[in-house]
Amino acid sequence: MSATVTTVNPATGHELQTYPAADLAGVLETLGSVAAAQPAWAATPVERRAELIRAVGDQLRKQTEEFAALMTAEMGKPVGEARAEVEKSATACDYYADHSAEILAPHPVATQHQQSWVEHEPIGVVLAVMPWNFPFWQVLRFAAPTLMAGNTAVLKHSPNVTGCALAIEQVFRDAGVPEDVFRTIVVAEPDVPAITTELIADDRIAAVTLTGSERAGAAVASAAGREIKKTLLELGGSDPFVVLDDADLDLVVPSAVRARFINSGQSCLAAKRFIVARAVVEEFTARFTAAVAELTVGDPTDPATTIGPMARADLLDGLERQVSRSVAAGATVTTGGRRLDGPGAFFAPTVITDVTLDMPVMAEETFGPVAAVIAVDGDDEAAEIANHTRYGLAASVWSADPARALAVGKRITSGALFVNTVVSSDPRLPFGGTKHSGYGRELGVAGATEFTNTRTYVIGSGALTSGPATE
Repeated sequence: MSATVTTVNPATGHELQTYPAADLAGVLETLGSVAAAQPAWAATPVERRAELIRAVGDQLRKQTEEFAALMTAEMGKPVGEARAEVEKSATACDYYADHSAEILAPHPVATQHQQSWVEHEPIGVVLAVMPWNFPFWQVLRFAAPTLMAGNTAVLKHSPNVTGCALAIEQVFRDAGVPEDVFRTIVVAEPDVPAITTELIADDRIAAVTLTGSERAGAAVASAAGREIKKTLLELGGSDPFVVLDDADLDLVVPSAVRARFINSGQSCLAAKRFIVARAVVEEFTARFTAAVAELTVGDPTDPATTIGPMARADLLDGLERQVSRSVAAGATVTTGGRRLDGPGAFFAPTVITDVTLDMPVMAEETFGPVAAVIAVDGDDEAAEIANHTRYGLAASVWSADPARALAVGKRITSGALFVNTVVSSDPRLPFGGTKHSGYGRELGVAGATEFTNTRTYVIGSGALTSGPATE
């Protein structure tokens, strides 16, 4: 097995740091420590767990600048967005520290018995397989509710953000969380499939959560299915941004830019397909193109930069192929459409029109700064085109009439619908997808109980029940 993991700055192509990677024996040793720590953590009063998770949020805020710089170096996130990600991660800790005791409290249910109630109890050790694009937020939005419920956790992060992964583990320690309640394992890329499969098969792993690609999700779900273990999958998205003919373009256009180009376009919930009523598509496209052309591409450590590099060179190659194949099939590039000269994995912010449903920029997920615009005739066709995808993460619909937008949106299959506002995740609201975007829910009340055993308790009177026997 590979002995090291080396991180690379995608803005320069320079190596950052080399870390020792664990072999299977080392990973299983860590798992043993995390499993051994779980009973005592579950027995810790929820109020004390809340104090510690709140302290994690405080620690994140104390080290905002350090963690933002680390994210920017490892995966190229513009530093302003990186700072915001650290703060958002801290808000997840706040939310679950404030609300988990109430959410997890026993809930009485009136039945014919003396007492009946439902409790949400921890299930054990949860394995988290996390992605590089939001290296702190993706982890904390899983970890805060999962640990608050009394579980312990093992994190297998993306190798290109190994520094972030180890920093997160240290945050929990610095906040006072017992050492083996949350652990990071460092696994070299070639070893990830085999080690992940071995972990899932281990009886000490109770469940798995994965945010990542369809391929990775299918592999994890298949391995977990063989072991009859719960999984949560948050996979890709090709979210529609639907603009009806009465929409206010003064609001819509800047919102469209924000919706597509957050994190340099590398977000599962970013708008990717812009479905625009024919009556306004010409004006929308002209204004959208002009706004995208004004985006500042460059050094992600510069606060003025809005578009940084793609996180890895291979991702840049894949996006370039999607654009070139679409153009070869007849699409028109109104701005961008090419990789930028010089060092680093930079792709120009791009708008593509004259697209058809079978072109890669419409049929596939584009994970980078590329937006596809398609014209439609009426609300029916807008909903039909929006549903013409195997994904179903989120959707937004824009109209001067919110009721009309809601009516169109309800016909679109997605895990979330946003009307006249940009799609975003919020610790207070459940988040997740349908179709090939995955299943299960993070965040909100649903996220607090996702990795719990919903257990029924009944105390009878001690007498036999009357009537015929039933199941």
